[in-house]
Amino acid sequence: MRLDKSLDSHNPEAFDSHAPYSVLMSVYRKEDPSHLLEALDSMVSQTVPPEEIVLVEDGRLTGPLYVAVDEFQSGHPGLLTVVSYGENRGLGHALASGLPECRNEIVARMDSDDYAFPDRMEKQLGALLGEHLDMVGSQVTEFVTAPDEPIAESSLPCDSKDIEAYSKKRNPFRHPTMVFRKSRAVRAGNYSGEYLYFEDWDLFNRMLADGCRARNINEPLVAMRVSSDFYARRGGPKYLPHIWKFKTAQLRRGYFTFWQFLTSTLPHVVVCLVPNGVRSFIYTKLLRKGTNR
Repeated sequence: MRLDKSLDSHNPEAFDSHAPYSVLMSVYRKEDPSHLLEALDSMVSQTVPPEEIVLVEDGRLTGPLYVAVDEFQSGHPGLLTVVSYGENRGLGHALASGLPECRNEIVARMDSDDYAFPDRMEKQLGALLGEHLDMVGSQVTEFVTAPDEPIAESSLPCDSKDIEAYSKKRNPFRHPTMVFRKSRAVRAGNYSGEYLYFEDWDLFNRMLADGCRARNINEPLVAMRVSSDFYARRGGPKYLPHIWKFKTAQLRRGYFTFWQFLTSTLPHVVVCLVPNGVRSFIYTKLLRKGTNR
C-alpha cells in the first residue's frame, strides 16, 4: 500500500498487552537497494517480528530502489505501508510524516542502511513493557563492510538519571535503536523538520522533558553502517549553523542552562572545525570503544 502524505494526526491507539509494534523507516534516492533490503530483512527476521513496517519515501527514488521496495512487498504481503511524496525534505519531515501512519502504540525506529540483530526487539520489548518505560535504546556497533565485522562500539549511559544528565551535552541515544510509545512521541510534538542532523536528539529531549521514562540496554542490538564520509558529514562550516540552531533552541526552551549550553556547544564546534582525519580519530578512538564482537 502506498499513501500520499499530508501532516495530519491520528489519535494514538490504546496500548495492546500483546505488544504488536510498527517499524518506522525512511529512504531516499541515494540509498543502496541492497542495504535497504538487508535492513528490512533484519527486522522481519526478529525473534519477535513486526506487525507493520511503515517506509517513508523521502522524495522520488531511483528505479533500483523502487524495484527493491516492490520485491520486499511481494515477499511480505500486507506488512509494508509506503508513505510517499515527490520532493526530498529530510529525515525529520519524513519521520513526522510516517509516525501518524503507524497503527501500533509501540514504534521501533530503523535506518535503511543498518542491521538489527535478531534478538533486538525481544529484548527491547521486554524492557519497555516489563519496566513500564516510554523509550528504550541500546548500544550499537559500527561497521563498514559487514555487521559481523565491527570497527567500534558505543558507550552510552543506560539508566534514566544518567541519560537525562548526558542529554544536556550529547545525544544519549542512537536513533536506529530506539523503541518508543507513539502516544508519548506525539504528545511531545512528534519529529520536527527544523533541525537537520539533530532530528532525533530534538525529539528525545522533548520526550525526556515531558517526563518520559527511558533506558538504554547495555549491549549492541543494532549495527550501524558507517562510510568514508560518515564523520566528514559531521563537520565543516556548513554544519555549524545546524549546531547553533539546535543548541540555542534547547537554551530557549529551558532544557539547557546557559552553562550547559556553553559546555555542550563549544566542544561540538571545535570537533566540527578540526580536519576530518582528526575528527574521525576523536569519534572512533575517544568517543567510541573498540570491540571484539
